[in-house]
Amino acid sequence: MTCVIYWFRNDLRLQDNPALVLACKTATHLLPVFCHDPQLDEQTPWGFTRVGAHRRQFLKDTLADLSQQLTALGSGLLELQGRPQDVLPELARRFGAQVIHCETIAAPEEADAVKALQAEGLQVTSVWQSSMLDPADLPFKPAQLPDVFTSFRMAVERADVGTAAAIAVPAKLPPRPEMTPELTAFVASLQTTPAPTLVPLSLKNSSFPFDKPEFAGGERAAQRHLERYFGANLPHTYKATRNGLTGTDYSSKFSPWLATGAMSARSAYAALWQFEERAGASESSYWLWFELLWRDYFRFLHLKYGVRLYHARGLTPANHAVPHPSHKAGAFKRWCQGDTGEPLVDAGMRELKATGYLSNRLRQLVASYLIHDLDCDWRAGAAWFESQLVDYDVYSNQGNWLALAGRGTDPRGGRRFNPQKQTQDHDPKGQYRALWL
Repeated sequence: MTCVIYWFRNDLRLQDNPALVLACKTATHLLPVFCHDPQLDEQTPWGFTRVGAHRRQFLKDTLADLSQQLTALGSGLLELQGRPQDVLPELARRFGAQVIHCETIAAPEEADAVKALQAEGLQVTSVWQSSMLDPADLPFKPAQLPDVFTSFRMAVERADVGTAAAIAVPAKLPPRPEMTPELTAFVASLQTTPAPTLVPLSLKNSSFPFDKPEFAGGERAAQRHLERYFGANLPHTYKATRNGLTGTDYSSKFSPWLATGAMSARSAYAALWQFEERAGASESSYWLWFELLWRDYFRFLHLKYGVRLYHARGLTPANHAVPHPSHKAGAFKRWCQGDTGEPLVDAGMRELKATGYLSNRLRQLVASYLIHDLDCDWRAGAAWFESQLVDYDVYSNQGNWLALAGRGTDPRGGRRFNPQKQTQDHDPKGQYRALWL
């Protein structure tokens, strides 16, 4: 008997999951596992929990959907409480598993967890599968990734880099190993920590109302959303509406499902390609690909720079003097609460806190305001977004905050958005401010 552990991470889906397919090919028995890492319950240096209520609820719904799908295939999901490096080695020993399969995540904490498992003598087989494009297909190695997105995009387009087809859901999963009374008791001991009580969330006026079935967490809702979005004419209006502030259709709304891995970037691209084959390509449909490519770029930056992206100075060259980020705790607290006195910023921050979602336009504005107007530490803002956003993605969050702070790869340096101009351009009649203030 060959027992293999499949460790679900940010790939909470069955479709287009190459790491899962590989695990199924090598196992006579498969043990699908998800670890609830207690580090995410800890307080940040800025005084709040790393993961807030909205993210917890969306993850809970996503895991419930995954569990139901696994059960329908004759398997099931084992949810464990504890850091992966603490609970998986003993789980592997008890079940006689020598190999753990999972997706590759290039962010420092996630990479360190894999190294810790390997230090315990486990073989960890990981697969890169979170981007639209495969790094191996790029016209350069990760170390030679252009430091300007436009140069990267042009190189990809010149080389006509293709996207591999999404992989179908496995027709059958290997059965889970037999549970003896001893194993049942052991597993129960890893599930004894009660999950935090989730209070009912009011998502009134949310642009991503995940309390409604069509926006719920999980792969099946993600697939239905792709069908709905590309079944309408929305891709042909995306570029004109993407800077909207409120509503469910001004942008694609793929990001929450992409962030949990309930939707793969390749599946999103496949749906886009099929739409263009049927309804024709346009500047707007191209822009959807453009945004997916930006998402890839932030991932590939992690392959090139790794932990440097998490330093206070970011990617600022060592021979350049850069001040340590300043911080004003009182101003930061007012920003989090939406009480800065700048109406559009405050409206956006209140929407974020109330719903766990915020338009891309307002994310840029409120982040810029924190850094350049309130003179606060960009890392505090990045941590608040990590806590609040249902579509928090470690790669994109870090990349965007670095860019706005002028400590990433953007050749323009830090970007300041003028709140008055943004208000005039995007909320001239005050409808959004009235909704949230």
